[in-house]
Amino acid sequence: MENFIATVEKVNSAINGVVWGPIMLILLVGTGIYLTLRTGFIQITKFPYVMRNTIGTLFRKKDKSADKSGAKNLTPFEAVSTALASTVGTGNIAGVTGAIFVGGPGAVVWMWISALFGMFTKYSEIVLAVKYRQLADDGTHFGGPMYYIEKGLKMKWLAVIFAILGGIACFGIGNIAQSTEVSGAVNSLLGLIDISVDPLVVGIVLAIIVAIVIIGGVKRIGQVASYMVPFMACFYILAGIAIIILEIKHVPHAFSVIFQSAFTSEAVAGGATGYAIMLGIRQGVARGVFSNEAGLGSAPIAHAASETKDPVEQGMWGIFEVFVDTIVICTITSLAVVLSGVYDGATIGEAGTYVSNGAAAAAAFNTILPGTLGGIVLQISLLFFSLTTILGWSYYGERCWGYLTNNNKAVNLIYKIIFVLVCIVGAVGSGNLMWSISDTLNAMMAIPNLIGLLLLSGVVIKITKDYFKDPAKMKR
Repeated sequence: MENFIATVEKVNSAINGVVWGPIMLILLVGTGIYLTLRTGFIQITKFPYVMRNTIGTLFRKKDKSADKSGAKNLTPFEAVSTALASTVGTGNIAGVTGAIFVGGPGAVVWMWISALFGMFTKYSEIVLAVKYRQLADDGTHFGGPMYYIEKGLKMKWLAVIFAILGGIACFGIGNIAQSTEVSGAVNSLLGLIDISVDPLVVGIVLAIIVAIVIIGGVKRIGQVASYMVPFMACFYILAGIAIIILEIKHVPHAFSVIFQSAFTSEAVAGGATGYAIMLGIRQGVARGVFSNEAGLGSAPIAHAASETKDPVEQGMWGIFEVFVDTIVICTITSLAVVLSGVYDGATIGEAGTYVSNGAAAAAAFNTILPGTLGGIVLQISLLFFSLTTILGWSYYGERCWGYLTNNNKAVNLIYKIIFVLVCIVGAVGSGNLMWSISDTLNAMMAIPNLIGLLLLSGVVIKITKDYFKDPAKMKR
């Protein structure tokens, strides 16, 4: 059995090196650059308009004449909350920390650059998901890359590949790895008051919570996410603001270190200039994409369930989503790590494990915040980040398996039961191998999705240009 596991790890590592390698990262960022250039950098030129018509709409009086399907479909905010639930996760903490440890502080610059173009990549995914979404008999919307690949390109075989990869990945990166983190976070927090909880108990409680939410369908997932995501994001952001205030006099120097190391041999201690810079670019782009999932094809599945009729209006939430995930939350983690100095002395190859990166982030927060407050903040954040990721990915998996089985109700029920039980498996065991495999599958999902984006780019460009040429819409 040990030999089999070792073989699986070796094969997965080889595949992972390709799917998260330079060619794939260039394709991911290149797709965003291509789409951005074709539409004139609207994520920058129209940024105020985007913010006004996304987060700004939450402060407006709701139009009572809105589509009545909203009773079953998600509101735009519930849709983006569901997407952010699965997007904002452990990658924002452990992933960012690992990128800095391997690629140096300069990796943050490349993370920002990838996010800049990733905003439009995710926007494009959502536009296509809304345009080609389907309508169920009960009036609910559903869609995603598998549908715009099939309906838009007439390439069902490619859509099936995407759905299979997503349907498997949901159990790993969307469940086992996250359940393991929930169990660890609960015991770390209770350990502060000398209480230990059997991981099996944690797993059972987690399974019950997840079951209550996902059995209610996408509407309940969206409603729960719309409350949890703002809370967990604000909680982490406020902690980050506290760190910045406490170290305000060192913040300019921190930014200086980040920018200087992006283009010098100091990107990694002891590394040759060219290699160090390339490593920083690779780490920054890879962790940025892993964090905000732009181009991977997962988030559009949630956005397709929105009640919004206009693809562009829902697509703008994708720009907002990447902005919050990478530009705001990942930057907070980056500043905490750089300001604390915990990365000092890291050399090439010292990425550590997934767990040690999380511990390093906790050490960074503890270095600046008084007492053990930093560790508590990190563990609470990881707890909520992981729980919401499970909820978000449960719907992604549901839709992928629904596509493969023509929305068979019996299969849907079986899937939900298995997904809930897997929470227990993750809580009592280690998710390291499953995390690695799912990380690979997650990246492989991007291949059919990017093919769809590039071949349907003309559709995105036309819809976008038509929308922003409308004087009535631009007055809002």
